[in-house]
Amino acid sequence: MGWGILRVLVAIVLVWIVVLVLMLAAPAAEFRAAIGIDPQAWFAGGAVLGLLLGYAALIRRARAAAVRRWGQADSPGLAALSDKAARVDTATSDARRTGWGEAQSEALDRYARHIVLREIGGPGQARLRDSSVLIVGAGGLGAPAALYLAAAGVGRITIADPDEVSVSNLQRQIIYRSSDAGRPKGLAAAEALRALNPLVHIQAMRRALDKNDEALIGEFDLVLDGTDRFATRAEIGTICAKAGVPLISGAISQWEGQLTLYDPSAGGPCFACIFPEAPSEGLALSCAEAGVAGPLPGVIGSMMALEAIKQITGAGASLLGRMLIFDGLYGENRTITLHRRKDCPVCSGVEQNDAEA
Repeated sequence: MGWGILRVLVAIVLVWIVVLVLMLAAPAAEFRAAIGIDPQAWFAGGAVLGLLLGYAALIRRARAAAVRRWGQADSPGLAALSDKAARVDTATSDARRTGWGEAQSEALDRYARHIVLREIGGPGQARLRDSSVLIVGAGGLGAPAALYLAAAGVGRITIADPDEVSVSNLQRQIIYRSSDAGRPKGLAAAEALRALNPLVHIQAMRRALDKNDEALIGEFDLVLDGTDRFATRAEIGTICAKAGVPLISGAISQWEGQLTLYDPSAGGPCFACIFPEAPSEGLALSCAEAGVAGPLPGVIGSMMALEAIKQITGAGASLLGRMLIFDGLYGENRTITLHRRKDCPVCSGVEQNDAEA
């Protein structure tokens, strides 16, 4: 009938009162026999429903007050949008009517689905905007991770990759097109990310990382490792542990993938704690040697991006001290617990942050 929620509630309350009055006015036995409801039960049910509705109203008011308070403390521009973001379809017009700039209006429209998530909201989206992420390797894992992080609004993304795009990459590295063959991966990936979201700052480095890049790593809030060679992965793990920067590491082969978060400064293990020695020859084949199902890197790379968003915003429970193992061939997941080694030559001297301790 086009009634608002308040009118519907008033009608329900009036009906409840009328029925209660009839119950009290008529002989109890006759009324109970006619409708099969005891007046006391009718009164108790209405009282319980009233309490529940009142509690729900208090929760809504408290949530709105909390969002307004956090928004003013962390990010007046983005967090003040949280209340309006609940009305996603009218968010852009609301922003323009209130006089926000075009960039902020576009940001609201882009990130509205994040802002309405209570685990992210305006403050979380502001943390994404102010964060910096280094993606090492723009291949099967780095490509989907970079796309989702750029789309999510991570403020600064740097891609480090020394290779060029080849036709064989296109089966799984979805950030590239056939016309990109022969181009540097970092350059082609950066162009794709800028086209996806011009509000983020994208940089590309046409080189690999080495042990002298600890200062470079220290400039970032988070590192994602999408490389496919053990020696490279071990070196990145060592640099991140010494620089005190969290490292999200993914790996894939054939139909299986794994994902974890290394951060000794937060009490978790480092890469060397779990893999102190390189595997024997022939046990850890590259994708070129062993093959890989095309969508598998997309699954693990997307999980890496999701873990990065959680790490930056503080949402949910991270994979610190846990490794997620995905079996795409049989559709199975399992999680194993990881522990830091006290005698680890890489992170035994790394102290845990007081905030995490």
